[in-house]
Amino acid sequence: TQADLSDGAFAQLAWNSFYLAFLAALIAVGFALILAYAKRLNPRKIVSFSVATAGMGYALPGTIIAVGVIIPFAWLDHQLIALASNWFGVDLGLILSGTLVALLFAYTVRFLAVSLGAVQSGLDKIKPSLDGAARTLGSTPLQVLRQIHVPLMKSSVLTALLIVFVDVLKELPATLILRPFNFNTLAVRAFELASDERLVDAAPASLLIVVVGLLPVILLSRSIAKGRTGS
Repeated sequence: TQADLSDGAFAQLAWNSFYLAFLAALIAVGFALILAYAKRLNPRKIVSFSVATAGMGYALPGTIIAVGVIIPFAWLDHQLIALASNWFGVDLGLILSGTLVALLFAYTVRFLAVSLGAVQSGLDKIKPSLDGAARTLGSTPLQVLRQIHVPLMKSSVLTALLIVFVDVLKELPATLILRPFNFNTLAVRAFELASDERLVDAAPASLLIVVVGLLPVILLSRSIAKGRTGS
């Protein structure tokens, strides 16, 4: 473990965990904003049902979601490989199931409900009359969302980002199944060492999960507190 710490392997694990969690949080919150705003614009039963269905992933274990993602992604990869080989003579490789694309997709499915709940809570506090006033002045729905709603519910968006970030940081089953070759995170490394009963060696990776997640938690918590104080 000391060698790992000295040669920068643990720094790489921390960076992998950080940027993976950050990307997943951005994607999940982005989709949550789109879905919540679509439901606000068109509150029909079919839209409400679609939004509710999109948020069901949190009730499923990470292993089930990972298997449900890798099967269609692997099939699509093979179709793309055959197509590229026949038409262009190029070997694309596993561009979906063999990269972070599948992992980020699984994270989005898994944690969309968390971000959706926080975003919907913030959106419900904004009066619909504000939308009507902005649309009367010529703003498009996208402009209303970007220029009015997102700034007004800044604390809710930051809360959603924070929750998804922390959840992804410690997510293990989906990461174990879908991670690309030679790609590790702190959670995976801690699990591997603990599985070998190297509990002392697993301690640094476990502690680094807390350290990597601590700084954004503090920063976002302060931003949320300032946003609420300003409101």
